[in-house]
Amino acid sequence: MKGRLLPLILALCLLLGGCGWLNGSFVSVTPHEAPRQVSHSGTTAANYKEFVTALKQLVSAGTEVAAIHVSEYPAKALETGVQRAVYDVKHNDPIGAYAVEDIQYEIGSSSGLPAVSITVAYRHNSTELQRIRRALGVTQAQTAAAAALESYDPGIVLLVSQYEDTDFSQFVQDYAGEHPETIMEVPQVTQALYGTGESRVVELIFSYQTSRDSLRRMQAQVKPVFESAVLYVSGDGDDYQKFSQLYAFLMERFDYKQETSITPAYSLLRHGTGDSRAFAQVYAAMCRDAGLTCLTVTGTRDGEPWTWNIVRDGEGFYHVDLLRCSEGGRYRECTDEEMEGYVWDYSEYPVCAVAPVPEQEELLETQPTGNIEEF
Repeated sequence: MKGRLLPLILALCLLLGGCGWLNGSFVSVTPHEAPRQVSHSGTTAANYKEFVTALKQLVSAGTEVAAIHVSEYPAKALETGVQRAVYDVKHNDPIGAYAVEDIQYEIGSSSGLPAVSITVAYRHNSTELQRIRRALGVTQAQTAAAAALESYDPGIVLLVSQYEDTDFSQFVQDYAGEHPETIMEVPQVTQALYGTGESRVVELIFSYQTSRDSLRRMQAQVKPVFESAVLYVSGDGDDYQKFSQLYAFLMERFDYKQETSITPAYSLLRHGTGDSRAFAQVYAAMCRDAGLTCLTVTGTRDGEPWTWNIVRDGEGFYHVDLLRCSEGGRYRECTDEEMEGYVWDYSEYPVCAVAPVPEQEELLETQPTGNIEEF
């Protein structure tokens, strides 16, 4: 019996003895829990700048316990330098501001040499840190965010260098409106920004009312409809004929019921329910896929919020309200003067007149096209 108990007693003694990987004043005794990220690399720092760099590297790696050797760091400046470095990494460094809950330190020795022991508590663990995407500038960040939207990811975290203030909530709204063929539901966006300086961590959280699996099924069901719309357009016809063909393709699918939906393109193309915004956005996307210029206009009709299109037919621009066309029983293009009862921001859109206005090319270039550079 004693022979059987001896190994058990030795094992218990080892567990209770803790972990003493640091010599001198740094000895950690903890109960056995989940594995911790521990650095044994013997990182060194001879001044404040090097200490900050070492601390940032530890945080970026998700290290929880480490020692930074400071034998060459001036002793009189060490305490103040460590305090400043800890504050800098927690509040100014983008990764640190995003990931770190707290940093504790103790000045002493390790392996007989002056060192600072570091203990980091994280609000985001090493696995989450590894998922941070890097983007050079806001354009690449928007491209990455768009890819996350199309995959219906719950969110994305980006380390953006050369950051500029950006309203990503508005970007999501705009992108969804320009891409009804891939974005079935516009999520609620929570945006958080971390750090200071040229680089920032941007955290975007997307909240959907519809499940991810359901949205992906909707996306798969809508895709063939958009593909069929392009095939419906005659390659030999003029612009007016192509716009008319797409109008017929869309409006003859159902006896539509005007109703707002959180999944506008899917509800319109699969169930025949949609509001003016859904019609205008779907029509604009179909026109774009067919190589036609079609803008989406937001304004009012008879005092009510309303959305319609402006198309480029030949050298001129014209208003097209699909629901108004449906009421009249045919496709119709209108000039500004014919848009009685409509109100919109005239400075944001081309003038729609019988005779083309040459200087409208510059204004057209400012309109969203939905095309974003590859990341």
